[in-house]
Amino acid sequence: MTEKPLVSVIINCYNSEKYLRETIDSLIAQTYDNWEAIFWDNCSTDKTAEIIASYNEPRFRYFLAEKNTPLGEARNRAMERINGVYFCFLDSDDLWETTFLNDCIDILNNTGAGLVYSRF
Repeated sequence: MTEKPLVSVIINCYNSEKYLRETIDSLIAQTYDNWEAIFWDNCSTDKTAEIIASYNEPRFRYFLAEKNTPLGEARNRAMERINGVYFCFLDSDDLWETTFLNDCIDILNNTGAGLVYSRF
């Protein structure tokens, strides 16, 4: 496959300002660049929305929940808004190595796997 499929990266946020900038920076630094970030803000009361907006990144899509919900429901709501062929979750306090998405796409495209996961 020569075309790069779009990957939807779902980032659920709730008062995530402490680590969010580092998380976003690790996403932007990916060697695989055909992605969109779906930010589902679960009614944060901190500067989460301001941090996301400060990037002025066209691949970012921000949604503010009408009410605070459990993480599973919040993830399902975010998944309703993806455009990607593939999707993944990036917690708002996690970091990715720069080749993470590229490595996942290589596995999916070259092995016939339907799911890629990591313990690390």
